[in-house]
Amino acid sequence: MLPVAWDTEGPQRVLAVGHNISSQANKVRAPRRQETLEMAEVKVKKETNLSDPAEVENRIKELCQQFPHGITDQVIQNDMPHLEPQQRAMAINKLLSLGQLDLLRNSAGLLYRLKDSQSTSKMKGSDNQEKLVYQIIEDAGNKGIWSRDIRFKSNLPLTEINKILKNLESKKLIKAVKSVAASKKKVYMLYNLQPDRSVTGGAWYSDQDFESEFVEVLNQQCFKFLQSKAEAARDSKQSPMVQRNSSFATSHEVWKYICELGISKVDLSMDDIETILNTLIYDGKVEMTVIAAKEGTVGSVDGQMKLYRGVNAIIQPTGLVKTPCGLCPVFDDCHEGGEISPSTCIYMSEWLDF
Repeated sequence: MLPVAWDTEGPQRVLAVGHNISSQANKVRAPRRQETLEMAEVKVKKETNLSDPAEVENRIKELCQQFPHGITDQVIQNDMPHLEPQQRAMAINKLLSLGQLDLLRNSAGLLYRLKDSQSTSKMKGSDNQEKLVYQIIEDAGNKGIWSRDIRFKSNLPLTEINKILKNLESKKLIKAVKSVAASKKKVYMLYNLQPDRSVTGGAWYSDQDFESEFVEVLNQQCFKFLQSKAEAARDSKQSPMVQRNSSFATSHEVWKYICELGISKVDLSMDDIETILNTLIYDGKVEMTVIAAKEGTVGSVDGQMKLYRGVNAIIQPTGLVKTPCGLCPVFDDCHEGGEISPSTCIYMSEWLDF
């Protein structure tokens, strides 16, 4: 028999039969010993025995391992073109019934994905509909998913989805979290996940309520720290340039000061503190500059570091600027009887009450 070498990427293509080597390959000459070693390393791919259901199932699982995000019927058909549709359906249904595959749906149609062993143990005893809903919620991650979107992806009736969600919640496999984006709607995510900041609102929200007093306290303390640093720089009696440079503080220094005060019940991040410092910049109480910094320096990002310092207004603003209208970004669109009107402006009402 003539030796046959199969292409490792395509199951149906023959590279070389006997001595029928292409002209291009004849141009490459190497020592016989090297050719012998290379031929020994060639792996001949064994063709799947389509008459054996077990081999077909194993091949489908191998394809799922190659494509972790899932495979379609077309992928299986391309890999095993001579497999009858009935055989393919029987193999997939068996893998689904054994809980070894997940059945998903996307814009291209149905997807088959190899099931995680941990998920399999958690969903033991659940029916296919419950497994499908659990998989959709798992794919949503810590941002969660609304019941409406679950219904759209699963094509199940709303009553059935509500029943499944209650059952999964009772098993403590999923949990419902209220979103600050829509307080009357709940998103569902896996029970052990920490909700994303876009869902909870981060440190500034408590039970979907904005903590305005907490934000105001942080504003005052951050400004107080920058003011004290500026006063210490002025009292140093050094040159004006040295005083100015030493009056700046990094966001990491401000964050460390706030953490040491212990005024926050939640863990604040550097981004949280920078958000507060930005509000002080908008109020004209703080200015920011950016300098180059070495990689790995505390508080630096992409070779840059933000510095903040408290400033005092040179002159007091005029009375017109103090009114809400003086700084209103939609001043030109404001008129009586319109969507933006002085009579319905909450900022004007608050200013008049003050």
